[in-house]
Amino acid sequence: NMSTPAPISAEEQEELREAFAKIDMDNNGFICKNELHELFKAANLPLPGYRIREMVQELMKTSEQLTFDQFAEVSPTMIVQGLKSTEVANTFRKAINKKEGINAIAGTSEQSGTQHSYSEEEKVAFVNWVNMALEKDPDCKHLLPMDPSSNQLFTAVGDGILLCKMINLSVPDTIDERTINKKKLTPFTIQENLNLALNSASAIGCHVVNIGAVDLKEGRQHLVLGLLWQVIKIGLFADIEITRNEALMALLQDGESLEDLMKLSPEELLLRWANYHLAEAGCPKINNFSSDIKNSQAYYSLLNQVAPKGDEDGVPAIPIDMTGLREKEDLKRAECMLEQADRLGCRQFVTATDVVRGNPKLNLAYVANLFNKYPALKKPENQDIDWSSIEGETREERTFRNWMNSLGVNPRVNHLYVDIDDAMVIFQLYEKIKVPVDWERVNKPPYSRLGGNMKKLENCNYAVELGKKEAKFSLVGIAGQDLNSGNRKLTLALLWQLMRRYTLNILEDLGDGQKVTDDTIVSWVNQTLSEAGKPTISSFKDGSISNSMPVLNLIDAIQPGSIRYDLLKMEDLTEEEKLNNAKYAISMARKIGARVYALPEDLVEVKPKMVMTVFACLMARGMKKV
Repeated sequence: NMSTPAPISAEEQEELREAFAKIDMDNNGFICKNELHELFKAANLPLPGYRIREMVQELMKTSEQLTFDQFAEVSPTMIVQGLKSTEVANTFRKAINKKEGINAIAGTSEQSGTQHSYSEEEKVAFVNWVNMALEKDPDCKHLLPMDPSSNQLFTAVGDGILLCKMINLSVPDTIDERTINKKKLTPFTIQENLNLALNSASAIGCHVVNIGAVDLKEGRQHLVLGLLWQVIKIGLFADIEITRNEALMALLQDGESLEDLMKLSPEELLLRWANYHLAEAGCPKINNFSSDIKNSQAYYSLLNQVAPKGDEDGVPAIPIDMTGLREKEDLKRAECMLEQADRLGCRQFVTATDVVRGNPKLNLAYVANLFNKYPALKKPENQDIDWSSIEGETREERTFRNWMNSLGVNPRVNHLYVDIDDAMVIFQLYEKIKVPVDWERVNKPPYSRLGGNMKKLENCNYAVELGKKEAKFSLVGIAGQDLNSGNRKLTLALLWQLMRRYTLNILEDLGDGQKVTDDTIVSWVNQTLSEAGKPTISSFKDGSISNSMPVLNLIDAIQPGSIRYDLLKMEDLTEEEKLNNAKYAISMARKIGARVYALPEDLVEVKPKMVMTVFACLMARGMKKV
């Protein structure tokens, strides 16, 4: 383990903001000594008075009041780690939760002993979003609309249909509709739907390592909300990406390069977008979507800036009534603001209370939804911008990025080459494949402006060294500089070997440590196909794979009767028909329990590397005999 705390993830930042908002009882954006004392008192901590005084002094070293930034700076060890591990901190967390809006759930985590809890506000927000998103879906009529004030959501996910539909809304065509069991559901077909949902969620980059079908079937609240938030967030952030939305170039600032802008995360781009419109309106900038938006003034200005003004294309104007700004009470002002947002069809995710309390997660979702509907940006007519340098993410890059994120790497990888340029994510992947990392040798963020890149480069050099000496990878011609500078070809060569080793390790664990090679997988595939009376393959380059029949036949051999051959075209296929077969094959593999990351196009084009991972994942499923 690292000798110093890992950097705070975006999720942990959100947790800290929520904690801060609940401790900040008078909503003034600061925590004072009295508020901390009150919290410790309410927590009924099993500590002597002098120890509590020491903890308060530690937090209040520099000032009588703490801003959120100061709180976050001194809190990583005491709050983030503490809240998750120690008995004292568990009591502290419960006290924060009791302040409002958090429901404790019976039962505790086996790993940490902490009591699970979930946010009532999040439940209400997600229920309303799902109700709206799936309102017209005939397959969800038996579930919708759900009552936000009830616990219907936690039972509604139990048959897997709703989750499959939400995944397809966030990343269209992830799941082939033909593979979702929709009628006359039995415990077995429900299990298949939940397998399909979980494995598909993993394939789009959700971290589902500690979530199983049983958790969803039993409606475990904190796990349901956690998974649903990941799926919703991926959909909300899909177009907050320069290669998908070139109008974001309007957010370039003086002295900034295109590369600088492309390094920003979706959260950072959203904040940049909000401040762009606030500047146009002559309003002060904001630094976050929590404490800085509590008085609704920034939101009012943002709505007024992005609302349609009416144009020659016949888009009608939607004027924003700003009189609500005169309201003296924050809650009433927030409600008036949301009434204006409703006129734009953008009231989702937050209530007036969520705005006034500065709930960071829900306010982020609210702003992302507003951006998606009314970006109000124009691609700049600037000849200095080299538009040709904007390269979209390739399928291979997307697959690797989703695979890494599904393993829960921190920070989350939004931009493949930018977010791994200090090798911190690569070190985490080494640990996933059982290659020990000497964390004493690793330079940890944050990095200083002066010499920061040198620290990152040292990390990258060590990552290459580990790959060569410990993992025994083939890294000829690859140096730390290539990872640090984002050399596409050479970085992908390392990532492929990491993903391949991870996949083979799973097989070796199932086979009592026996070494697995490509030949081992091909032999197993052919033996399984032969025993089922089906044609075999020569290698992962076999041309017959382009129509997906070998994959489909293998699935049917592993789980007889699972493939509906009447849905497939088997001879004289067009490219579109091949793709339809491949979509069905990938979804069916996930449905029977194989965690496949490859994409349908990989089968159609017979990409040997990705084809290997499909067969390896199916082999792992076959060896489990479940």
